[in-house]
Amino acid sequence: MNVAKSGYRVFSANSTPACTELSKKITERLGVELGKSVVYQESNRETRVEIKESVRGQTIFIIQTIPRDVNTAIMELLIMAYALKTSCAKNIIGVIPYFPYSKQCKMRKRGSIVCKLLASMLAKAGLTHIITMDLHQKEIQGFFTFPVDNLRASPFLVQYIQEEIPDYRNAIIVAKSPSAAKRAQSFAERLRLGLAVMHGEAQCSESDMADGRHSPPCVRNTIGHPGLELPLMMAKEKPPITVVGDVGGRIAIIVDDIIDDVEDFVATAEILKERGAYKIYIMATHGLLSADAPRLIEESAIDEVSLSAAVKLRTSLYRLNEELELLLRSVTGLVRAVQCTKNRSE
Repeated sequence: MNVAKSGYRVFSANSTPACTELSKKITERLGVELGKSVVYQESNRETRVEIKESVRGQTIFIIQTIPRDVNTAIMELLIMAYALKTSCAKNIIGVIPYFPYSKQCKMRKRGSIVCKLLASMLAKAGLTHIITMDLHQKEIQGFFTFPVDNLRASPFLVQYIQEEIPDYRNAIIVAKSPSAAKRAQSFAERLRLGLAVMHGEAQCSESDMADGRHSPPCVRNTIGHPGLELPLMMAKEKPPITVVGDVGGRIAIIVDDIIDDVEDFVATAEILKERGAYKIYIMATHGLLSADAPRLIEESAIDEVSLSAAVKLRTSLYRLNEELELLLRSVTGLVRAVQCTKNRSE
């Protein structure tokens, strides 16, 4: 029962199937009932939240998954947190497996660091703690003025590789870009496998070339400093795509934190096939799979995509595994984090 004696309650921030399923599994393992609330869209598309029970003096957990409509999900979370704050909740802890806008955590040209803005909004709304999984960059935790538990999905993915991939000892871990090499190295060391890194034109779109501050024009500039000649800055140019490492006759396992636009993954799989890899897997925490990503994966050389519970797939493609086991294992990690956080707040 979700009785007041427990000192905490669990609420779901929306009624989408993914959020409802995750909330149900977490409350079942905690042995509590889901808090009573109503979250809906009015006719003018405004979000309204109504808390249907007393939360005074309680520690509250808000579970929010991020569906396709990211901005609506953020507003649901902000409004629910503020409603609980004004209802005199003692602590408000957000359980957000995939933290939105995490890719926008660096300054790009004349843009902004949107992830920092979102962190400030969550604090202002009343959140006092966040539990999330595999932030895009660990430094994002520094944007918050309250504690952040950044859980890892890698133990569950490593266990999945060991149990579900036949002959995984003949595999090699692949980073699809140099920026992903550190994450891939961690998997390779845990599994005692080799490491390969893709380098060249298939690098991710977050390259420094997208940032004008790192791409000065190829001219000498002496304005303001008569007699001082600055060295000529050469424009960056990516080399032809290549694979650093031997993948011939091996199982290639590409690891990353987010699968969204899949063009880079598809291009990487094609190169790996050309270099002799006979089977290609992708392991990731967050499967956003925007636009026609499922179709591109289906038509590619990729054999299987395995994801955690952070974002529930909306596809029935037979080559995308059902991820039930990974879902349950990741939920176990979230439940443990909720229990530890509850104990610390008491």
